[in-house]
Amino acid sequence: MDCRLLSLNDSPELHRMTVATREFVFTGSARGKARFSAGAARAASRRAKVIVAGHPFLAPVAQGAKFFARRAKSVVWTHGLEVWEPLSMLRRRALRNADLVIAPTNDTANHVATQQGVPRERIRVLPWALDPEFEALLTAKPVPSLPANFPAGRVILTVGRWFADERYKGMDTLITTLPRLLTEWPDVQLVAVGEGDDQRWLEQIANGRGVLRHVHFLSGLSYPQIAACYQACEIFALPSRGEGFGLVYLEAMACGKPVIGGAHGGAPEVIDDGKTGYLVQHGDGDQLATSLETLLADPALSREMGARGRERVEKEFRFNVFAKSLKKILRDLCES
Repeated sequence: MDCRLLSLNDSPELHRMTVATREFVFTGSARGKARFSAGAARAASRRAKVIVAGHPFLAPVAQGAKFFARRAKSVVWTHGLEVWEPLSMLRRRALRNADLVIAPTNDTANHVATQQGVPRERIRVLPWALDPEFEALLTAKPVPSLPANFPAGRVILTVGRWFADERYKGMDTLITTLPRLLTEWPDVQLVAVGEGDDQRWLEQIANGRGVLRHVHFLSGLSYPQIAACYQACEIFALPSRGEGFGLVYLEAMACGKPVIGGAHGGAPEVIDDGKTGYLVQHGDGDQLATSLETLLADPALSREMGARGRERVEKEFRFNVFAKSLKKILRDLCES
């Protein structure tokens, strides 16, 4: 099946994107909603069979495009936090009118049903997969190099966006556990990979706790450098309460690292508590510190959990598994 890829936010010039062995060429609409909607209408008018919206906010565009391809089926992809509260009336109606809504976890699927009113028989759960590009980096030769300012010591890694409106990620709680950890392991370092406007606030927390020299913010990293950070750390932690799935957990597990995540949202469907890592309550510094202490005190247990996590990724979260499941979903939808 041929496909046409449309982007709302990318710039108008030609872009190329490779997923697995397939290359996609596309242009963006530079955030121009009218231009984007017109492009969707033109693409649909070319006898489209399936119209896919990659985000529920784009569901109205997919619904509108169906006027130009009356027999086409529509699919809307959801991700997590954006559907945990009722959408606007326009978006909710468009989501309900989709032929199929896909969610990455059962938790998100439940929110789609209860918060958005989508009939459960039109919801499918399809877990995200490890990016093939990231997977290739794990076996690349030469091995990707670490950023120059990556610290020595026993590194706890976290990866995310550090914005004031995304404090649910739990980065502040990670910082507040450090004084307790450092009394036993003075070489512990916390590395935060990501961008955001909240770094200064987080640095103030670290400074107030007397641990600023043990907290390292790394931004502007290339994809290979991020992969190298995963491989070099000892533990991965993101005690978030707002992950619809948590691709960063998959990336850490693929590198054989034990993971600590929030016992909320989709994370419990990715992290096998007590086997591939630990789930903790968001904001519970004591529980988070205890989980970190357990792993720091027992490197053998840490390695065992990491190995089980890698094995789970191999079995359940490889891209080929995702692709096979998606093909079946689209085939069944077209045949119906």
